[in-house]
Amino acid sequence: MPTITTTSALTEACAHLAGFPFVTVDTEFLRESTFWPKLCVVQLACDDQAYVVDALAPGMDLKPFFELMSNPAVLKVFHAARQDIEIIWHLGGFMPGPVFDTQVAAMVCGFGDSISYDQLVARITGVVLDKSHRFTDWSRRPLSQSQFDYAEADVTHLRDVYRHLDAMLEKSGRSTWVDEELAVLTSVSTYHTDPEDAWQRLRMRVKKPRELVILKEIAAWREREAQGRDVPRARVLKDDTIYEIAVQAPTTTEALGQLRTVPRGWERSRSGEEIISAVRRALDTPKEDWPRLPKTRHMPEGTGAAVDLMKVLLKLVSEAEGVASKVIATVDELEDIAASDDADVPVMRGWRREMFGNLALKLKRGELALTFDGKKIIAVDR
Repeated sequence: MPTITTTSALTEACAHLAGFPFVTVDTEFLRESTFWPKLCVVQLACDDQAYVVDALAPGMDLKPFFELMSNPAVLKVFHAARQDIEIIWHLGGFMPGPVFDTQVAAMVCGFGDSISYDQLVARITGVVLDKSHRFTDWSRRPLSQSQFDYAEADVTHLRDVYRHLDAMLEKSGRSTWVDEELAVLTSVSTYHTDPEDAWQRLRMRVKKPRELVILKEIAAWREREAQGRDVPRARVLKDDTIYEIAVQAPTTTEALGQLRTVPRGWERSRSGEEIISAVRRALDTPKEDWPRLPKTRHMPEGTGAAVDLMKVLLKLVSEAEGVASKVIATVDELEDIAASDDADVPVMRGWRREMFGNLALKLKRGELALTFDGKKIIAVDR
């Protein structure tokens, strides 16, 4: 297993990997103390070789790796790819492709919701992986032999997992189902973090439009600060402080200093002054431009019971069809169906409607019943 510590060695390795139809990819990173993930190690494998790349080696230029990730002739195989793709998007400035995610494929193939890599390897290959380095500090050098072995296993067994799942998808004709899920995973909008939209990450604990307009300004300020300083959001300002500022609307540093969640003396800092400016800016916004509070969903009487029954039906269909329930429908979609026969949600389109949506409507209309046959719950036509 070659260990890559120079750009020239990485160039040679990526040239070799580019000659294969697919490569398996994984990354080890840290983000406990940063906003953006800090890439420490990259693992790559093809049919005849595996490589562990020290991304922190002095003078290391990852350009050959990024060129491989953008090579349209090579399929990039990940497991739970979202954070790996985010790293490539942030550091390389592009979306890797084409991409295959074995966790997504496993959900379509009946391995349950969001199965872990070690569980999937064990079920497909019978190999029990050593996961003792799951929470290791990958930024420390030198790396131990056991760390290298752990890193290598994350891509070598992935080759067998990919082949197995690809064959299952081909046999079942469900490859396009995976493509639908991957379209979201590889969308730029999935990773684009616009500070003006940061308020949507927060739970809606404010009750008035005046509070919401302040919350939006403060959340945007925190997002810009966190990104610019490359620190976690909570290190800039905790969520509870944002909520309290939104409700109390302090317009002076003295008022800011009186808030329970604000550390003593913080109001006199540059950040405190910028918070006051943000609050004033929010309050100066014309009322007609204030954001509207999200409407509380009012469910028609009886829909709660319908949703509960649909959850049972979804579990039955999921087990019978060998597809993870979260791939078929979400609870929000079940609530939409319960509220309206014409709900415009993914589960009421395409293969999802054929598999579950039509049955859900029949259940709602009383044309389908759930009963117990002595051993398990079954659905029967009425």
